[in-house]
Amino acid sequence: MTLLKNWAGNYQYASPTVHEPLTVDEIRRIVTGATQIHALGARHSFCGVADAAELVSLEKLDLPVEIDRENMTVTAPAGIRYGNLALLLEAEGLALHNMASLPHITLAGAVSTATHGSGNASQNLASAVVGLELVTSDGELRQFTRADPDFAGMVVSLGALGVFTRVTLRVEPTFMVVQRIYEKLPWSAVEEDFDGLMSTCSSVSLFTDFGETVNQLWLKNRVTDDASQILPDSCLGAIASIQKRHPMDSYTGEACTEQFGVPGVWHERLPHFKLEFTPASGAEIQAEYMVARSQAAQAIAAIREIAPKFRHMLLVSEIRTIAADDLWLSTAYQQDTVGIHFSWKLDQTGVDQVLPEVEAALAPFSPRPHWAKHFLMPEVDLADRYPRMGDFRQLMAKLDPRGAFRTPYLERWVLGVRQDSPSVV
Repeated sequence: MTLLKNWAGNYQYASPTVHEPLTVDEIRRIVTGATQIHALGARHSFCGVADAAELVSLEKLDLPVEIDRENMTVTAPAGIRYGNLALLLEAEGLALHNMASLPHITLAGAVSTATHGSGNASQNLASAVVGLELVTSDGELRQFTRADPDFAGMVVSLGALGVFTRVTLRVEPTFMVVQRIYEKLPWSAVEEDFDGLMSTCSSVSLFTDFGETVNQLWLKNRVTDDASQILPDSCLGAIASIQKRHPMDSYTGEACTEQFGVPGVWHERLPHFKLEFTPASGAEIQAEYMVARSQAAQAIAAIREIAPKFRHMLLVSEIRTIAADDLWLSTAYQQDTVGIHFSWKLDQTGVDQVLPEVEAALAPFSPRPHWAKHFLMPEVDLADRYPRMGDFRQLMAKLDPRGAFRTPYLERWVLGVRQDSPSVV
């Protein structure tokens, strides 16, 4: 069997076995019979977070989407794509609080890795989870809610506790969003008042190649009154674009959600890319590091200082903020956070040569790397950056006593056992 690769093609999964169960009972049988196994989502990770001796895809799992209007929740199959769930919710007049830039990622994969959208007041996608159903390594189907004492350790769990089968999320009434793109934001706006800049709208993204200016400023705002529908023609020295833009200047904006300040429903504005645009692969390698928002200006300045060492490998960088939460392994655990994201050229050797420079520049700020992106950090023990890591290790031992979900990635980055990572290509 041909070994699978991830979305970008830079990572090759070690397993020749990919199960595609149709029912929860099939998952239970598969998990019980496996020595080492991990759930596989949309393959939008750039590292071995979802790799194991055997893989189980939830794409064909046949479960309904159930809406509870009294409690304002939705329970959905773990393998559903966010964009597809959004369409179902919008048809019922409901919405999620936030979405990631790409709507094609799976529900379980996104919440398990603390994937996020943007906004000073917006927590990551996992923060909306209020219930979980998972198959543990003994084949038992178990349900958990926010009332369970260890629930905050179960959501962002990297697939270490079991195979999620259903996830319950908080929902809210549908809402409208406007989006507008601005060009050539002066770096002084970042340096002098970062919090003010990122508070301009409910969702703010900076796209830059660390040149003379911030290439693009993306503003997205919830429509709450007539005034909120009007985004100005200029913002902090940046001028509104008169053409539709892609985050990378070399691409057209065809695949991107509508801009120019035209109101649209939440799921057609919060992601950067349209659901109907289905990327077969991404010719890039992504990395992202989260630091405390209080240190954002200093961290960005440190990256700008070394930019000449890595710009030849950079496609674009995105800078955005995420609100603090209480999820043990969330990259925003107990701290308002800024995410500094890098889209690199699809050149593994070249990326691995420049990444140590980036990581060294950010080291004084104790960055937490995005669990599903590519990172190196060979001398770092991530337990030092997650106060509840010890509790999470105990939770692993409790729910997976035979170690069926204990993968090489988890050994290294969660359990602190140093070893070579699975190969990249």
